[in-house]
Amino acid sequence: MGALDHLSDFFDCSSGSSKLKKRRQLQTVEVKVRIDCEGCERKVKRALEGMKGVKQVDVERKANKVTVVGYVDPSKVVARVAHRTGKKAELWPYVPYDMVAHPYAPGVYDKKAPAGYVRNAEDPQVSQLARASSTEVRYTTAFSDENPAACAIM
Repeated sequence: MGALDHLSDFFDCSSGSSKLKKRRQLQTVEVKVRIDCEGCERKVKRALEGMKGVKQVDVERKANKVTVVGYVDPSKVVARVAHRTGKKAELWPYVPYDMVAHPYAPGVYDKKAPAGYVRNAEDPQVSQLARASSTEVRYTTAFSDENPAACAIM
């Protein structure tokens, strides 16, 4: 950095953050919103299409899921849906069934989840519940067909 650049920083009358402003990354944001009818679907879609930086909006009515692609902040997308439509909105809390080690553990299994999905267990408190204890593993492997020293009573 030259001496003139250094001095110009001291005497700069502009906001100064224009040079250092980072450009947002293109990302996909998934939001859970209750969508009952075509009117609700249209209302949610219009609220998000008018947002700055949005490139594409996809609504899955049966799954109550809205997917937004663009240069947007996830928290602002959720706030916009909640404010403009008056509906409760949250980031998509579900992951595919195959991604979780114990999908039927308490805290992971959710009756309200769409088919093929379970609740995301990234929360350490919930993931503790989802992990099998050592005694459970010992009993299940004792009667396993893959264990050569397993009990052959059956």
